[in-house]
Amino acid sequence: MTNHQQSYGFKFKGDFQQRIASIHSIGKETQTSTHYQWDGLKRNETGKVVFQYTLAGEGAIRIDDTIILLKAQDAFLVPLPSDHCYYLPETSDAWSFVYITLYGDEAVRLLTGAINTYGHIFKLKRESRPIHYLFNLLDKLSSTGMSYGYELSRHAYTFLMELLQYIEHDQAQDTELPQAVAFIESHFDQDLALSDIVAISGLSTYYFTRLFNQTMGETPIKYLTKVRLNEALTLLQDHTLTIEDIAIRVGFNEANYFSKVFKKALDIPPSQYRNSRSFMPVNQLFLD
Repeated sequence: MTNHQQSYGFKFKGDFQQRIASIHSIGKETQTSTHYQWDGLKRNETGKVVFQYTLAGEGAIRIDDTIILLKAQDAFLVPLPSDHCYYLPETSDAWSFVYITLYGDEAVRLLTGAINTYGHIFKLKRESRPIHYLFNLLDKLSSTGMSYGYELSRHAYTFLMELLQYIEHDQAQDTELPQAVAFIESHFDQDLALSDIVAISGLSTYYFTRLFNQTMGETPIKYLTKVRLNEALTLLQDHTLTIEDIAIRVGFNEANYFSKVFKKALDIPPSQYRNSRSFMPVNQLFLD
């Protein structure tokens, strides 16, 4: 059984829509049948990009050889055609979502660029501006409809700008990423694994690692290592502490591994750094 709550398609005249941006279809639905499946290499549409956002339940998408389960607040972007397939998995009773399919040279160019830079999968809060705009647009269509291609392109372009602003600037602040960074900086002296850091964010490991890398410019573990090494630089100025003492205090299990990591980052072992007069002691070191 499939429950189509809202679904709208458009066919307006005007080649300006193809040059910039327009909406091919938009809707909100709940799928309960495992027959629901869209294969990105078998669809007739070309030169379009699908955005779909999960409201409730669970769906799935295969992108190339990777399968990702989609839960509430998960969204995906996929171009048509491309090697993907989204569907209701057998493990799910229902999948509720909103979607919008955009086309137009400028829309496809911008969205393809976003996919190439940030990937296909995103997490957005229900109250985020792009999702809020989608629901407002659905409300407008159900009450007053749409009469002109110019109006349709305006809505397409506005949604496009809202989405790109969110992806490029707002998404890090819209997650628990700042709390994860604070957790690293206050617990670096403990035996932390990636799973410990991810747990603070409430995100999947895949999404958290990608978002952290995009926002911070490095992986969570590399950031953890930098925090530890900067603390070690301060402790190395205290000659009452042994290298082993310092290693333990900054979260390493033993001195040999700490020395190996330190030397790899600074091209000199910590004991030599401490005793050499060729190096001016610093409290923080910026590492690439």
